[in-house]
Amino acid sequence: QEQLAESGGGLVQAGGSLTLSCAQSGRIFGTVAMGWFRQAPGKEREFVAGISGSGSFTVFADFVKGRFTISRVNANNTVSLRMNSLKPEDTAVYYCATRTVSKAGSQPVEYAYWGQGTQVTVSS
Repeated sequence: QEQLAESGGGLVQAGGSLTLSCAQSGRIFGTVAMGWFRQAPGKEREFVAGISGSGSFTVFADFVKGRFTISRVNANNTVSLRMNSLKPEDTAVYYCATRTVSKAGSQPVEYAYWGQGTQVTVSS
């Protein structure tokens, strides 16, 4: 059973930066795609960024392109989301998730395992 634990959330002013990390325990980290999603109050969970199993391919939601980057270190089973130029509308609970295949995906249904989430609050 894969387990995911996010960290790094918090309160930041608009224009600031945060880095979220996700640590995975399990056997398949280095071979499967990972992703970040977010959910704001009253809204559906939405895709933020994804990275392939090898780390060679990344995909981003349009609303974070140029501001967020995703990376992974397979040696220590972690994936990170670096968030720059944060806006109040980025406020949400951010979730790390993993697929069971190497190809990055952008739909929640494509992801098999999820973390508990970490709160990101951006003040104006």
